[in-house]
Amino acid sequence: MAALGWLTPRRRSATARSVLAGEASAEAARKNQEATAPPAEQAAEPDFPVLGDDKAAAFFDLDNTVMQGAAIFHFGRGLYKRKFFETRDLARFAWQQAWFRLAGVEDPEHMQDARDSALSIVKGHRVAELQTIGEEIYDEYMAERIWPGTRALAQAHLDAGQKVWLVTAAPVEIAGVIARRLGLTGALGTVAESVDGVYTGKLVGEPLHGPAKAEAVRALAAAEGLDLSRCAAYSDSHNDIPMLSLVGHPYAINPDTKLRKHARELDWRLRDYRTGRKAAKVGIPAAAGVGAVAGGTAAAIALSRRRR
Repeated sequence: MAALGWLTPRRRSATARSVLAGEASAEAARKNQEATAPPAEQAAEPDFPVLGDDKAAAFFDLDNTVMQGAAIFHFGRGLYKRKFFETRDLARFAWQQAWFRLAGVEDPEHMQDARDSALSIVKGHRVAELQTIGEEIYDEYMAERIWPGTRALAQAHLDAGQKVWLVTAAPVEIAGVIARRLGLTGALGTVAESVDGVYTGKLVGEPLHGPAKAEAVRALAAAEGLDLSRCAAYSDSHNDIPMLSLVGHPYAINPDTKLRKHARELDWRLRDYRTGRKAAKVGIPAAAGVGAVAGGTAAAIALSRRRR
């Protein structure tokens, strides 16, 4: 019966642990930053993102928004390849990834189980070791799964002189690798506790999921002097409605059913790169339209290969 819980959405509000997780993620993101240093028939809209607006930034969810699938599962595959755990654990990772792709949504309990597994695996390992491995795993499993359309959206913000952050429940170290490889500013992610550079197997606060993401964005915006009403956020999941509601420019990317409905009710912009169909709202940079076609083509090719 526990499995049925995956099918039952749960509403959560920000808690003290959410705030702690959000603040810890924002602090880690800032430290990493310092260390690494419309159609003619529609009414015209103001240019967005606004060139040179240093009070604006963009926040992108990772799983199924920037990248197909879940980063934590791909990371697990890479760790298995490097003998970090046994075959039975790989089977669990594989089932979790299959569920994620079939359901197309994140369930808090399901994702929590995956993160608990990952924490037990990395306990006792050095942070620097996992960062190095994360670079290799990105090349092996993640690079080819980046949605070109979403990547184009992020680049539009960068070209406008704005900072772009990933916001994800994935470990902040892995999120940082992905952000760096995509040329983004940095990443907000789940912060795993470490002592003297060694993982303890515990989290700081809780996974950066749902309300905790909003708290992380809020904390980072305050630290960076951003005006959230001028910022943008992008996500595929209704679990990220708290984060999307925080900014002046929310976007639903590859939305699940609940987020699509919510976005339409509030007149938010939508874009779906899984099929290449047009967005329901205008105002997305033209470069993202090209990316949508590329993303849709890639998805069609992948589906064709799976059917052979």
